[in-house]
Amino acid sequence: MSRAAHTCVPPIRGVIFDIHSTLIDQGSASDWLDAALIRSPTPLSVHERAALESFLDLIWEGARISDPESTRDLSFAAHERVFHELLAAGPGIDPSLSAALYEVMLDMWHAYEDTIPTLEALQEIGVTVCLLSNAGVPIRTVLDREGLTPLINGVVLSYEVGLVKPDIRIFQAALDAIACTANEALMVGDSGRDDSGGTALGIRTLILPRTSGPVHGLGAVVSLARPCH
Repeated sequence: MSRAAHTCVPPIRGVIFDIHSTLIDQGSASDWLDAALIRSPTPLSVHERAALESFLDLIWEGARISDPESTRDLSFAAHERVFHELLAAGPGIDPSLSAALYEVMLDMWHAYEDTIPTLEALQEIGVTVCLLSNAGVPIRTVLDREGLTPLINGVVLSYEVGLVKPDIRIFQAALDAIACTANEALMVGDSGRDDSGGTALGIRTLILPRTSGPVHGLGAVVSLARPCH
């Protein structure tokens, strides 16, 4: 393949990031449970604790099955309701512990170690950034706490616009937020189902499945967005 075939690809002017499990790690289920137990001390056997931790670690994957239309991401009330329904149908824990788990959930969410360096590097090369999330929680508080807000140019959240990924209209809203055309943008997310919706508009898409360590491999985004010389 000739070099000319590469140079005709439109450069990336804007990157659209998913938030949860892309820029923000949900943390360990063990730490989450420990924090909840401080608020609601509940006797758990070793087996019960292990089963509950395993369930919590994958709870949002379970939500994709019980709530495939992502109605939980259209309002705070719906999100909390679905969370408690999942726990009731799964481990069936004491309601007070379920409530405590939800109360401390966002405290567990922290930026991956390569999130801020990636956003700073994109800012340095003049690439605009929009965050696009199916979120039924006040996630802007997490963005502020983790220092992401000053490094982004736009935020499109499902509960604010009344749309959820993979609806192409929410991807168009993200493009509009950073004044990019589809062929100038790159979408980065962790879900092959939700985050690939923009391909129908012509948005190039990178899927980075959830990782268990502190680094998520976001440096690849900078490599893709960096202008060729």
